[in-house]
Amino acid sequence: MALVHEFENSGNWLFKRRSWLPVFMIVAGIVMMYLGNRQVILFDMRDELIFLGVSLFGEVIRIFTVGFASKNTSGRNTVNGQIADELNVTGIYSIVRHPLYVGNFFMWFGPVLFLRSVEVTLFFTFIYWLYYERIMFAEEQFLRRKFGEIYDKWSENVSSFIPYSFKYIRSKLPFSVRNVIKREYNSFVNIFVIFTLLDIFRNYFLSERIYLTNMWIYLFGSAFVVWIVVRIIHKRTQWLEVEGR
Repeated sequence: MALVHEFENSGNWLFKRRSWLPVFMIVAGIVMMYLGNRQVILFDMRDELIFLGVSLFGEVIRIFTVGFASKNTSGRNTVNGQIADELNVTGIYSIVRHPLYVGNFFMWFGPVLFLRSVEVTLFFTFIYWLYYERIMFAEEQFLRRKFGEIYDKWSENVSSFIPYSFKYIRSKLPFSVRNVIKREYNSFVNIFVIFTLLDIFRNYFLSERIYLTNMWIYLFGSAFVVWIVVRIIHKRTQWLEVEGR
């Protein structure tokens, strides 16, 4: 099999199993806390709010992407295949071709920083790039076949992951708060779930007692209440449905 086909097939395979990476990283992080120097993971409010801020920055990137996205674009791919009714070239897509994956990187980078390990940080960055490079390759092959020269011209001037040009083109659609809430409420609460799990295991490894630090109790509790409210609205009403989104 030619490398181009091998890369595309492996990218599609990894896409269908993309939920494995955060699970793997959480398990690996817990193991590293158990095996490593536990004194470096002592609770520090300032540091841990910074780590949370890094993850929320990733969520902001996703929000900015999803808020301007039209129907069947920007992360609407499913396990059954790629979806793209049109090519996104405005908004954040005029700066970077894969903004959702940039957002994901920062969302997961926050919990990685929680471990206070240079080695783990470098390992995560390397694994993330290998994992998502194949996925991005498969997606771009699909888009090249569907949009041809339009895609090639756009991709020549826009970076795949790390922006090098900031010639922002305003999105043709208005920002949709309801679309963001509908599509991102699970990602939002998952940030707090991951940090809460790390806090529980950190405290157990340090004291052999299962408990949550007060700060994470308040943060997780608030995020969970927001999730419950949005979940009820999403499942029992049509308020979050937006035409064309």
